Amino acid sequence: MPKAIGMVEFTSVARGIYAADQMVKTADVEIVTAASTCPGKYIAIVHGDVASVYDSVSTGERVAEEYLVDSIVIPNVHPQVFPAITGATMPDHIQALGIIESFAQATMIVAADAVLKAAELEALELRLGNGLGGKSFFIFTGDVAAVQAGVEAGKAAAKDNGLLVNVEVIPSPSDVLVASLL
Repeated sequence: MPKAIGMVEFTSVARGIYAADQMVKTADVEIVTAASTCPGKYIAIVHGDVASVYDSVSTGERVAEEYLVDSIVIPNVHPQVFPAITGATMPDHIQALGIIESFAQATMIVAADAVLKAAELEALELRLGNGLGGKSFFIFTGDVAAVQAGVEAGKAAAKDNGLLVNVEVIPSPSDVLVASLL
């Protein structure tokens, strides 16, 4: 099981694709996702052991040159972050919802990791930039107290970067709303 996640964000799609290729050629990592995002950016997210992810991200940063927007490495990332990025989550029961919104994609991954480590929570979706004008959001569920603790942890992580947009807690979401989220 991968223990680390890394991401490099680029202002050029062409350079992003090139850099993603170099990232996987220079380190023993796998791509979680590598794709264009709004508004005309590109992200490459990799996972693997901590040292390999650091090497891969370092290569991506170097190759990016003037097209680098941001990068992160999270050692010992919470295991629910991966399926949330790829949209492969489906919890059994929705009690309360927490939503965190950020202006930055890398910040949102850091915030999602902090949320999931703060309390007993389940990830629903971690949307990175697509259809959002470059913003990102994370939706998660658990009991009300856990969701509130997660929101506070995520808010603190996103505020550290000055890129927090908003947070919301919905104690008993409507089944109609929940169906539209899944």
